[in-house]
Amino acid sequence: MNPARRRWLWQLGLAGLGAGAAQATNGPPGSARSSQEGSTAGSAKDSASDTVNDTVNNTINDTVRRGRTLAFPRDHGAHLGTRTEWWYATGWLGTPAAPELGFQVTYFRSRTGLAQDNPSRFAPRQLLFAHAAVTALAGQRHLHDERIVRWSGAQDSRSARASTADTDVHIGPWRLHRNTAGWQVAVAARDFTLALQLAPTQPLLLQGDAGFSRKGPQQAQASHYYSATQLQTSGRVTLAGAAVTSPGRAWLDHEWSQEILHPEAVGWDWVGMNLFDGSALTAFVLRRRDGSALWTGGSFRAAGAASSSFTPGQVGMTPGRRWRSPATNASYPVQWQLDTPAGRFTVQSLMDAQELDSRASTGTIYWEGLSELLDSQGRRVGLGYLEMTGYAAPLKL
Repeated sequence: MNPARRRWLWQLGLAGLGAGAAQATNGPPGSARSSQEGSTAGSAKDSASDTVNDTVNNTINDTVRRGRTLAFPRDHGAHLGTRTEWWYATGWLGTPAAPELGFQVTYFRSRTGLAQDNPSRFAPRQLLFAHAAVTALAGQRHLHDERIVRWSGAQDSRSARASTADTDVHIGPWRLHRNTAGWQVAVAARDFTLALQLAPTQPLLLQGDAGFSRKGPQQAQASHYYSATQLQTSGRVTLAGAAVTSPGRAWLDHEWSQEILHPEAVGWDWVGMNLFDGSALTAFVLRRRDGSALWTGGSFRAAGAASSSFTPGQVGMTPGRRWRSPATNASYPVQWQLDTPAGRFTVQSLMDAQELDSRASTGTIYWEGLSELLDSQGRRVGLGYLEMTGYAAPLKL
């Protein structure tokens, strides 16, 4: 059997694991650390109807459609009826002139389409993944870690779950949750720890048409998508026993969809920037294999003003200097000319080596890194993250 297929079958619990297995396992060689749904064998005896009802009741009104009004706090939570979902937090600690480090934490949820009629609490109806990374600029280090777990969708799971009521997604001790003070990040990775508070300073930014964000020429290629920008960041990042406690700024995206990528799309380039004057800039381009733009979008919101969404064709991203990964041989543009209705900017990485190899969990290799935003005079006017997918291989969702 193909090793990649064997790994995925193992992760889904369809090879070598009985439905009643209840203990965590380290997984096959080369895989991310993984655990199974439930903490005791006794949990497998819970009522089958409770598990099914949990899943059914929490997928009502998950359909992605234009005109759907996003309702909070419910839409901070998971949408189990959709195929793909993620919560994505990025940011930096330090000062605008001298950031010390960047951080990225992403939780993914994927509906497998399997075992929908299986009442077992070990049924792999959902997969949860988590990626975390830290970029330490002083030492030019980029550290990352990942987790994966299968999940039945039961809301009372203790080992892993994504709440449908509000942001609260966790895999073991890795957790992202929201309370009255904002979003809380807790990650204990192999080489670093994150304990951060992300406090809102602005209203939510609903991307696209009131949160309905097109991602391609067909209506079905869309997501519900909002951003929390200019998040005041505090807390602690620990690297090699040394703690960084400087304040900073962060950006949080939450997006869910039934279908995103057009068949011609091989990946995307995305920018989320907090400007020092309080503005927020989003821009993305979905690329064809030849590098041409299949679809573009984004938004701009000045501090204290209403946001404006960019229509298809209004965003241009022209690649500049490139960096080639010695690990995967993928070549990434780490400098871009960005043309938007809000102006022309330059986006460039603050460290080139910020590639993430997540073949042990999502199966994807991508570049995600702390970058600066320069205005037309070359002045740094913002900091944020640049994401590039589909350069090592076409992206599959």
